[in-house]
Amino acid sequence: KPDAWSVSGDYFSLGVEHILLGVDHLLFVLGLLLIARGVKALVKTITAFTLAHSITLAASTLDLIHVPVAPVEAVIALSILFVALEKLHARPGRTSLALRSPWIVAFLFGLLHGVGFAAALGEVGLPQQHIPLALLFFNVGVEVGQLAFVGAVLVLMTGMRRLWQGIPVWLEKIPPYAIGSLAMFWVFERVAAF
Repeated sequence: KPDAWSVSGDYFSLGVEHILLGVDHLLFVLGLLLIARGVKALVKTITAFTLAHSITLAASTLDLIHVPVAPVEAVIALSILFVALEKLHARPGRTSLALRSPWIVAFLFGLLHGVGFAAALGEVGLPQQHIPLALLFFNVGVEVGQLAFVGAVLVLMTGMRRLWQGIPVWLEKIPPYAIGSLAMFWVFERVAAF
């Protein structure tokens, strides 16, 4: 029987590993970073995503909600496509709910991402005597990994802006096109797996 200390460490590591190897979740977060304008909006957006996926991760893991995973995975891919398209359509004078209030989009789609996290946690399993502890530390690991990714991307984006003054418009479109293309591939792949 594992003790509480080893459960905490193991599930924290699993949470960090899951988010850092979960390219789909990272691309969604990257898409959020691309559409959030300003520090305040970014903090609200990442917080909303964290809150939402924490709710459904806990609810799914504790069997409070039952959602089929295959359709959720397909909609997660669509959520990535959505944020990529929002970035592509963003221009002066054009606004949308996602551009005005990216935290709303982050919260709504975050609910689905939490079900995806729960599916991954379900594959690993939970120690029966430490379910709340394992769930807590898995979620904390996911958040730490997510914040590390956000920090790394922000440093990279800041460095690129300083290095390239006046980035051409066509170059700014490469990330959302790449994100959207991969997301669309996942949509087809995941729908075909039903």
